[in-house]
Amino acid sequence: MSRVDKERTEAVFDDFKPAYNRAQALTEAHRCLFCADAPCIKACPTSIDIPQFIRKIATENTRSSAKTIFESNILGMSCARVCPVETLCVGDCVYNGMDEPPIQIGKLQRYATDLAYEDETWRPFEAGDATGKSVGLIGAGPASLACAHELRRLGHACTIYDKRPVVGGLNTTGVAPYKMKADRSEAEAEWVLKIGGIEVETGVEVGVDKSWADLGEGHDALFLGVGLGPDHGMSLPGEDLPGVHGAVEYIERFKLGAVDLAGVQSAVVVGGGNTAIDAVRELAGLGVPSVTMVYRGVEDKMSGYAHEWKVAKQEGVRASWRSQPLAFEGDGKVEGVRCARLDDAKQPTGDEHVVPADLVLLAIGQAKLEGLLSGLEGVSFERGRVVVDAAQATTREGVWAGGDCANGGKEVVNAADEGKRAAQAIDAYLQGAK
Repeated sequence: MSRVDKERTEAVFDDFKPAYNRAQALTEAHRCLFCADAPCIKACPTSIDIPQFIRKIATENTRSSAKTIFESNILGMSCARVCPVETLCVGDCVYNGMDEPPIQIGKLQRYATDLAYEDETWRPFEAGDATGKSVGLIGAGPASLACAHELRRLGHACTIYDKRPVVGGLNTTGVAPYKMKADRSEAEAEWVLKIGGIEVETGVEVGVDKSWADLGEGHDALFLGVGLGPDHGMSLPGEDLPGVHGAVEYIERFKLGAVDLAGVQSAVVVGGGNTAIDAVRELAGLGVPSVTMVYRGVEDKMSGYAHEWKVAKQEGVRASWRSQPLAFEGDGKVEGVRCARLDDAKQPTGDEHVVPADLVLLAIGQAKLEGLLSGLEGVSFERGRVVVDAAQATTREGVWAGGDCANGGKEVVNAADEGKRAAQAIDAYLQGAK
């Protein structure tokens, strides 16, 4: 298992939401009304007992506060940083209906979990008594880490396989660095793995280095946490010009290593989702003078979070609305994106314009991994996603799935919840298996 490079381009970013100090955390914790029927709990996919962990911060019992968080969500440290709390727990805080600022739940969660990580001698959970059963988990992202940790608490042996040399999945390779950097995700993965009994085999691509048949023979159950595939292209003229990249692929490059943006004066990001917003904010933060988001829709209909886009605009990012790329233009390298102007029905008006660009990132979605999983007979797909039931079981007996490959691309907290629920279902299956 490799460690991420210390000389990474992402290192220039500071936290967009700085951590609380003790005084700030205590002040904010004492503001909580400790609602008996707390809507913030219902808004959390992992159902963390939020009033309980905040009360424990208020009484300075931070270790117990952290355990309350980890009991529901073992990835509580990263979720404290990357969750869109504005649309989840904080967005449902009762203070929102009282013309008062909502409780900053994410910052309080970060305070408690960061203190827990600093205490290297404390381990809140232990592995259960060995059952003699083994589970193979494909992909080393949040869903698999949450699943493996829960399985170890239940006594099952686990092996995680990932084609990359580093662990953590998109938490390591894709999260915006102003939210969380790759080394912090790596530290979380290592902390989760310290429960013991979880083997990790990196540099292993299932279907190439190890067959599905071998996995089936080597384990009593399988969990698919493979995420999503490469960036979608647009199949437009000039797309092969130097300077045109997939957004997820490019973000991974500067999160794990170094990129050279010297000479890039204008950048364009195509798309209107959360990846597009992350990309424009990252390019602006890396000093690109002009950053433009090109989107075929309008501002109030974009799929990306409104609060994230608001900050992007404050950071100097511009947008070209109702613009449909037609071609990437340039002589030897990309120099601009030629776009058609669209009407309210997203039909071309006949007007065209060129947005200057020395760098173009395509953030129009990622391919589903149906091809990778095609060798696993009996697993069904719907719109490219693995079909699962309420317990995350696939249509093939003994195989479960969670995270982006099953939900199509939701939040880290959703992956953590799906991984844990899958582990509990796998446990019931293995305990009943002969």
